[in-house]
Amino acid sequence: MYSTFQLAKKYLRYYFTASNGKGHGTHSPFVFDFITHVLNDKKKYACYDTIEVVRQQLKQDATIIEVQDFGAGSAVIKPNKRVVKAIAKSSLKSPKFAQLLFRMVQYYQPKSILELGTSFGITTAYLASGNAASKVYTCEGAQQIAAIAQHNFNQVGIQNCTLLKGDFAQTLPALFSIVNQFDFAFVDGNHRKEPTLQYFNQLLAHSTGKAILIFDDIHWSSEMEAAWLAIQNHPSVTVTIDLFFIGIVCINSDIKLKQHFVVRY
Repeated sequence: MYSTFQLAKKYLRYYFTASNGKGHGTHSPFVFDFITHVLNDKKKYACYDTIEVVRQQLKQDATIIEVQDFGAGSAVIKPNKRVVKAIAKSSLKSPKFAQLLFRMVQYYQPKSILELGTSFGITTAYLASGNAASKVYTCEGAQQIAAIAQHNFNQVGIQNCTLLKGDFAQTLPALFSIVNQFDFAFVDGNHRKEPTLQYFNQLLAHSTGKAILIFDDIHWSSEMEAAWLAIQNHPSVTVTIDLFFIGIVCINSDIKLKQHFVVRY
């Protein structure tokens, strides 16, 4: 993991070298459309306030829970006690990016959505709210965190979501045996190179011909940057968009020209 100072330097470099996020001069219909209709959509949707109320409740919750850390796909479980509000403040995706995920689902209307790393279910709620007709499958390793997430789904009224509890090494194969194809995925699980690439390859094997995959914290460490580069260079990947805190991957055989974009957001 990079230090705060290293991340700040990287972010400044990104900010001053990325395209301006307006879409001008973008020679990709997919990316221009994404910037115009999704990235720069400033409307405030009804679900925003509902879900953000739950976020604020979590950030004030002093309950102590036991969290299992499965490591990089390890079978060794290392429990530790943590405070809910501390997890909420450090681990939840910011409203800016969680709401971007909502707008992506709303705009592209995927039917099957997979999330690796539920946490307390804030991003899950945004994903599920983007298309009530979709089916969202979300995976969380820590049992008590998953229980809180399920409570939050009930509070928000999410009905199109299935929560799978346990180590991804066990839950993913079982899920893929039931649901063979996904057209949208958000990966916010093990922030290391090999597990990330393993998730990517699993998703490739179970994606539709036109799928969008989103990877969290692509500049979090040298390992994650190496994983992001490997994903960009994969022959099945046609377009990628680097928003610094997340990376968006387009799998679409109809797009013949491979292109990578860094966009300020």
